[in-house]
Amino acid sequence: MNTKKILAIVAVSGIVVASIIGVYVYIKAFTPNTQFSQEEMYVYIPNDANYEEVKAIVTPLVQDFEKFDFVATSRNYSTNVKSGKFLFKKGMTSFDMIRSLRLNVPVTVAFNNQETLAKLLQRLATQLEPDTLALHQAFTNTTFLKENELTLATALTLFIPNTYEFYWNTSAKKIADKMAKEHNKFWNAERLAKAKALNMTPAQVYTLASIVHKETVKADERPRVAGAYLNRLQQDMPLQADPTVIYALKEKSGDFDQIIKRVGGRNLFVKSLYNTYINKGLPPGPIAMPDISAIDAVLNAEKHNFIYFCADPNRPGYHSFEITYEAHMVNAKKYAQWVTKLGIKL
Repeated sequence: MNTKKILAIVAVSGIVVASIIGVYVYIKAFTPNTQFSQEEMYVYIPNDANYEEVKAIVTPLVQDFEKFDFVATSRNYSTNVKSGKFLFKKGMTSFDMIRSLRLNVPVTVAFNNQETLAKLLQRLATQLEPDTLALHQAFTNTTFLKENELTLATALTLFIPNTYEFYWNTSAKKIADKMAKEHNKFWNAERLAKAKALNMTPAQVYTLASIVHKETVKADERPRVAGAYLNRLQQDMPLQADPTVIYALKEKSGDFDQIIKRVGGRNLFVKSLYNTYINKGLPPGPIAMPDISAIDAVLNAEKHNFIYFCADPNRPGYHSFEITYEAHMVNAKKYAQWVTKLGIKL
């Protein structure tokens, strides 16, 4: 056999071997290898997870784990695991899945209307990797509070209700640092100047805004309500805000899920620093997370002489405002009769 024939045979053999290897690799890496019926599934890989832990997480989603493992090993994923939230799509190949496990998907986090820091942190813990305890430690440790001029009572004021983007595996400390940064961005020079003109700190504005927020759901009425409360503060009057009594009752019972529709009688004298019927000035901290319209309502409060206001039965959701106590009591009597007719009891 001459040299040319030998070389031809070797070349053909090489092509055959290469083809076999190519088909083998193609089947291993580039054929569909998922076994879930949904169009999309998210995979959550915790911080510090190793490849064995990844195996346990993805195995239920993979049709042939040997194929997945082959690609993971050949592409060095098995020794370079990434933590985070990752997207698997129905019909993905092993190659697609390994590539996807390197593309951390951002999580959109939104929050509002939380009454306490604990409730808020519980909500965050359902959307991000850090648990409630880790988040609580990050937001309430002495150093963090001092750096941001906060106390345990005012820690909730750090949170401006909005939509934020995090990676699922963001640490609790980095979450806290980002929220502080967003807080400082919100309190720009204009808002700080308006707070100063009211002789209030941002935390105090937020606290009053939380009362305004709970007092009325009507955004167009909030500047007027805020103006009435500011008038009371300026005249050294108790705020006498029913929402603070409701908060005090919930705090005392430890049940923030209860629904209290009406307050009065001895409830007005519940012993609590949050009860503005028995304590002058603002409560120690917010009674809820106000939305931005309530915060801006305090900063841009309507200037008027109203001191008193009462829910208006003729305009559900709105209030009647008065300058004198006598006129206010007429409105209060009408409102009391109305809610009694509705069967709402103290």
